[in-house]
Amino acid sequence: MSSALPRSHARRAAVQALYHALVNEEKLVLKDTLDFVSAENSEKMDQKYFLELVQGVSENMADLDVELSHAIDRSLSAVDPVESSVLRLAVYEFKHRPDIPYRVILNEAVELAKAFGGEKGHKYVNGVLDKMGAKLRDVEYQAVKNKKAKK
Repeated sequence: MSSALPRSHARRAAVQALYHALVNEEKLVLKDTLDFVSAENSEKMDQKYFLELVQGVSENMADLDVELSHAIDRSLSAVDPVESSVLRLAVYEFKHRPDIPYRVILNEAVELAKAFGGEKGHKYVNGVLDKMGAKLRDVEYQAVKNKKAKK
């Protein structure tokens, strides 16, 4: 994840805000979400995108959880809170941001899991999102797979 990309910083801050709300069993309040962002990061990140992500995941949580339930091997409540926050964020982007390529979303999510998750959490995130990409972005997913197969 390039530290120079404003959307990467927005995703990073969004995962932190989502994680905080999850472990504290709080509902996210948009006006308070910027409190999770240090002054340093707030200048580097796309704040509008950060707010969109936090609001979008919060408002679509039930739908995102249903989508994820088909791709995970346990209940979502049994998944590490960092990994579940990363997964929800990525699935939100898969479903609601078709302008962002599948591979970008997947790669950013894996990098976030590496940065914040457990030792092998990024492998779990990668596997789940690979399944989700095949389901939610089938045409794009197949194009990436076909391109890899030709190499």
